[in-house]
Amino acid sequence: MSDTMRIPLFPLHTVLFPGGALPLRIFEPRYLDMISESLRNNSPFGVVMITEGEETGDAAMSTEFGTLGEISYWQKLSNGMLGITVRGKQRFQVLSSEVMKSQLTMADVQLIEDENNAVLPEKYVPLADMLREMIDNLGHPYTTLPKDYNNIVWLSNRLSELLPISRLQKQHFLEMTDPFERMERISIIMTELELS
Repeated sequence: MSDTMRIPLFPLHTVLFPGGALPLRIFEPRYLDMISESLRNNSPFGVVMITEGEETGDAAMSTEFGTLGEISYWQKLSNGMLGITVRGKQRFQVLSSEVMKSQLTMADVQLIEDENNAVLPEKYVPLADMLREMIDNLGHPYTTLPKDYNNIVWLSNRLSELLPISRLQKQHFLEMTDPFERMERISIIMTELELS
């Protein structure tokens, strides 16, 4: 049985993958408090995709599966906001949650074991080359990410987050447990994008 923990949730209109980077601007009090707590105690929070509602205002409804986030960089911006870069760590499943008075959602989550790293099959090498070119053109924070183009888990996660596909499709890829299946689906999507 995987570990369980209680964490605050950060519902967003995006999907964070393990090993990924997500730049954010924080201004709402509940999330400024959450980030301060995370920095002070080196504690994680959970990034989940919004299914109903908005990133601001009342607590949004979100997906059952998400990714632990840790802050790799932060700075106070001239407009009073807090700029942070979140790195994706381990995936989790929400077991139960409750909305606090501040509208911050706290959740009991079960961590999902990391996928086994495996060497990239030869047929996907062109996709690795394409990703390398994409990342070289993206700039920060992707230029500072640890890279492993020969690792099918790392490669399939980076392609999932960077491809021009719907948030629901990205979420589906996040919830997949087999990196080979994820990579094959991505390969099919890439072929379709090239043909369209």
